[in-house]
Formats: sequence, structure tokens, C-alpha cells
Amino acid sequence: MNNEQLRLENQLCFPVYAASRLITREYQPYFKKLGITYPQYLVFLVLWENDGMLVNAIAKKLILNTNTITPLLKRMEQQGFIVRKRLEEDERKVYIQLTPKGKDLKKEAAEIPKELSKKLMQSNLNINDLVALKETLNTMIQFLSN
Repeated sequence: MNNEQLRLENQLCFPVYAASRLITREYQPYFKKLGITYPQYLVFLVLWENDGMLVNAIAKKLILNTNTITPLLKRMEQQGFIVRKRLEEDERKVYIQLTPKGKDLKKEAAEIPKELSKKLMQSNLNINDLVALKETLNTMIQFLSN
């Protein structure tokens, strides 16, 4: 029986997984300098774009479960980056807002995507390749998250 479909090099999932891990590894020195983790960076990206959101909305945007994101948000609150407030009209809902410290981090983090792009441009990829890859992955994400 020939199981070509089970060979690692024939899997779509592996290069996506490996690329994600390697990109995250490239980000690590920047995150360390900022005192944050990659998942926290993702939350910051969402909040810098739209400060003041419910936990459920953040989780949905990041394609995470609320039970995954809640401990992360608690740590961010302990670090002084965000404030968590239960809504008076429905205490099950928690509203997240950036503190001044969380807002200030945006200036330092602005260099991170530029640095990764510079690194990737040292390969044989060009900006059009990267944009096309991002669009393809976004299409895949949109399809699979329905």
C-alpha cells in the first residue's frame, strides 16, 4: 500500500506549522525586550486597532476560546497593560481596555513587523510573494473558521 498522502513533505499542515513556529522564534527577541509573549502581542494588535472590547470579541478575532484567552488577559492585567471590567448589565461579560502603559507599548512594537519583513527579504521572497502568501492564508483561515 502506497501512503504518499501520509508523507510529511506532502502535508500542507506541516509547512504552515513550521513557518508559524519559525516566525514566532524570529519575534522572540523583540517580545523579550518588551516583556511580552507572542499571544500577548496578538491581543495587543487587536486592542491597538480597536481599544475597548469584550473578551468574547477578542477571542473571536484571534480564533481562540475564551478559556484560552482569559488567563492571558489576567497576566496582562497584572503586568499593568490592560484593565478588565465586568459589565454591570451582564456580569458574565468582561470588557478589556488598554492602560496608558499598554498604549505606550505600541510605539516600541511598531518596529517588529518591519524587522521581520527585512529578514524575510533576505531570502528569495519579495514583497509581492509575501502579500500573496498572506492573502492565501487569510482565505484559508476564513474558509476553515466557518
